[in-house]
Amino acid sequence: MHVLLLSFYFPPDLSAGSFRMEALVAALQQRLGADARITVITTRPNRYGSFEAQAPATEVRGGLTVHRIDLPPHQGGMRDQARAFATFAWEARRRVVRERPDVVVATTSRLMTGVLGAWAARSRKAPLYLDIRDIFVDTIGDVLPRRATWLLKPLFAAVERWAVRSAAQVNLVSPGFLPYFQPRYPGRSFSVLSNGVDDAFLEHRPVQESPEGPALSPVHVLYAGNLGEGQGLHHILPALARQMGDAVRYTVVGDGGRRAQLEVALAALPRHAVTLLPPVPRAKLIELYEQADVLFVHLNDLPAFEKVLPSKLFEYAATGKPIWAGLAGFPAQFTRQAIENAAVFNPCDAAGAMDAFRTLQLHTSDRSAFVDKYRRTYIMSRMADDIARLGTGSPA
Repeated sequence: MHVLLLSFYFPPDLSAGSFRMEALVAALQQRLGADARITVITTRPNRYGSFEAQAPATEVRGGLTVHRIDLPPHQGGMRDQARAFATFAWEARRRVVRERPDVVVATTSRLMTGVLGAWAARSRKAPLYLDIRDIFVDTIGDVLPRRATWLLKPLFAAVERWAVRSAAQVNLVSPGFLPYFQPRYPGRSFSVLSNGVDDAFLEHRPVQESPEGPALSPVHVLYAGNLGEGQGLHHILPALARQMGDAVRYTVVGDGGRRAQLEVALAALPRHAVTLLPPVPRAKLIELYEQADVLFVHLNDLPAFEKVLPSKLFEYAATGKPIWAGLAGFPAQFTRQAIENAAVFNPCDAAGAMDAFRTLQLHTSDRSAFVDKYRRTYIMSRMADDIARLGTGSPA
């Protein structure tokens, strides 16, 4: 069997989509055996301008071939992202026409990689497995100015319909997406396979500490991830750092379109209050998790983010560390119900965040049941089974 996989991000790039596809490739290799061919068309590492990683333009390992496309420099804004994707799509088309896949797989957050996958599947006369990691039409309606969305939202809604209707199977990364997709596509069945917990974090399962926990002063809070409009860290962290004073020290690891705005907002605070670090490889990130007392996650106060399920929650949960979460809607409900010792507050609400912080138990917890349920190898094995059935034409 020949699988063609399209992903804007792939290792050694740093992103949830990158790590998700790495695990899927491993699952496909195990499921399909040594005779299978897997061709990945992706980009050179570009997720963060402050993170550099070398990767060959073409990499061949047994039956796996990875083609990486060079992108123009970009800072993460909508215009830069559009230019970067246009470059990716143009070069990807040239490579797609050389392939004769049995099945096309596309994973997409900003929708357009899914559209590229739909074109590839139609042109190659192969079934499409579409993995949707975000609702782009919803997001642009909340993030972009109204004068821009009046035209763009209907346009992207039409593009979304074409991509979804072109797919033989559609997977959603969050159960919170179902109320959006099911009414729009009646009669279509959606699978729901989340990000899950990567094996890299399973190797560092914590030992549960005593319920009293250590005597901590100050408490070390860590945020690791993107610093964009979707996370809204610039709306919440400066207020928390100012109001909680010397009782808490923050470390922020990441980059993104709102990092500069966050830096400006933090400039009036004492320099020791918040430490900003660039993105780091996973091995170093795990060390930082182990050194932290509390792990912080936050999504902006926008309706689109009430449906998502942040991949960071799975990483954080695997550490056993207390989780301090600014979430609303489905992710808030999921966190309260599924993750022990997680304190949830409404996004961008500093007073509510401080009240939630006081409910945390400052010790590690045994979350082995959660980790076993959401182990990524298990989730990707199920996805690989679905893809294999499409490639052979077998019924579900």
